[in-house]
Amino acid sequence: MAFKTDYSRVQGLGRAGEGVHHWWIQRLTSVALVPLTILFLIPFGRALGGGYDALIATYGQFGHALTAILFLGVACWHFSIGIQVVIEDYVHGKATRVTLLILTKLFSYTLAAAGIVAVVKILFSA
Repeated sequence: MAFKTDYSRVQGLGRAGEGVHHWWIQRLTSVALVPLTILFLIPFGRALGGGYDALIATYGQFGHALTAILFLGVACWHFSIGIQVVIEDYVHGKATRVTLLILTKLFSYTLAAAGIVAVVKILFSA
């Protein structure tokens, strides 16, 4: 009969210290998203009423383009971390979990890259 404390039972499960890192990064990205979302949505909302040309003119400015790039990068990173935690907590089959984690990362990086490339193209074409 083994006498183990709760701590020693869970000590060998998972990667040590990885959960705290995810928790901190998710908190930091959520705090960063508050001003980035506001700074992204205000010019986007103003330009949206003006149509395509207004959007091109708005994101042709370096400040607005930089804000959009930061917003897209941080939002996709935050999404990726959040979905990863949900998958790790609620998907129990190892093969399914690994597949979903890979697909989630691939989707997040593809979405961020496509958005950033689009903004950079607008910035340099305007």
